[in-house]
Amino acid sequence: MNILLLGSGGREHALAWKMAASPLADRLICAPGNAGIAREAECVALDIADHAAVIASCRENSIDFVVVGPETPLCAGIVDDLEAAGIKAFGPSRAAARLEGSKGFTKDLCRSAGIPTASYERFRTVAEAKAYVRARGAPIVVKADGLAAGKGVVVAESVAEAEAAIEMILGGAVGEAGAELVIEEFLAGEEASFFALCDGETALPLASAQDHKRAFDGDKGPNTGGMGAYSPAPIVDAVMSARVMAEIVEPTLRAMKAMGAPYKGVLYAGLMVTAEGPKLIEYNVRFGDPECQVLMPRLMSDLVPALLASCDGVLKSVDLRWYPDAALTVVMAARGYPGAYAKGSVIEGLNEAAAVEGVEIFHAGTKQDGDRVLANGGRVLNVSALGKDVREARTRAYEAVSHIRWPQGFCRHDIGWRTIDREK
Repeated sequence: MNILLLGSGGREHALAWKMAASPLADRLICAPGNAGIAREAECVALDIADHAAVIASCRENSIDFVVVGPETPLCAGIVDDLEAAGIKAFGPSRAAARLEGSKGFTKDLCRSAGIPTASYERFRTVAEAKAYVRARGAPIVVKADGLAAGKGVVVAESVAEAEAAIEMILGGAVGEAGAELVIEEFLAGEEASFFALCDGETALPLASAQDHKRAFDGDKGPNTGGMGAYSPAPIVDAVMSARVMAEIVEPTLRAMKAMGAPYKGVLYAGLMVTAEGPKLIEYNVRFGDPECQVLMPRLMSDLVPALLASCDGVLKSVDLRWYPDAALTVVMAARGYPGAYAKGSVIEGLNEAAAVEGVEIFHAGTKQDGDRVLANGGRVLNVSALGKDVREARTRAYEAVSHIRWPQGFCRHDIGWRTIDREK
């Protein structure tokens, strides 16, 4: 098959690395890609927000199958447009992608389907939202309804902080994503990421993971898109996995099918494991980033047939196998991220880092400049490693990080701390 992968981040590099190893992938093209993806696939300059251009490129390159990495084109209906043009594509339809595109939609679905989640209300005016916060007290969570590139969620420790978040979101700071907001109860517990491939009827659970959202060691600093992750998540054992499937994922598939928007693609449930059991924080409609960078190294099976089965409605016949090893990834980001940061700094030592046993380096925000690799984004590299347990994977990942010479970058030094504390 000729396969086109859409996206340019660390998630897409991990997917490209895995798909390039498939005997089904005769030709793998990525648009627009990055310096690391270029080692796995042909990279083409293409605006993936321009659906007509994507379709034209598919025809020009005789593409048989498109895999969509990021959420924005999914929520904009690129899968609908590709399929209308007769091109098979992995990912949910525009209607099904509302599970990520509108937090209010998902909360309403949870309420009607009896899916455990935080109590909430939806608001469009500052006055009503503030009155609700004052009545409920803090801590409390304020979320923009739409896609806000990770900047639309505030866990407010005080009523004043919640009110400031309300003014920020409804005041236009996150654009159209903040036309409406959701305010929900603060859930105490441990977060985990749960993934399932779906074909509209059947859900096939994948491995679990945990990521680290805060920018700095000790879970301090602002929220980010994720500064590291590891898999498996010890808190999601076989019993917990069965509960998540029965109480959250499968009722979601039934509800989406009933409303005429069957969910196909990967469903990423952000969970809070509370004293009462798992509760849904939010859904994403794509592989997580950086979670994908620890899932793909652990996946023993060929990824491509599983993605095709999701499109074709035959996931019941798929059985995925996983390596027993743990995986851990450390995100290296440009200084200043998630705020303002500079582009164009030179990154050296990548070959020495990649030579460490068990290590694979996935590029996120990079570009090639002759023989040099330059930083070209906020999150720039994912240094991933396998090991017999999280501790060994972490040791290998940080050994690799020590070989990378990039003074303009930084990383957290405590990825996996919760699991390592458990092991102790």
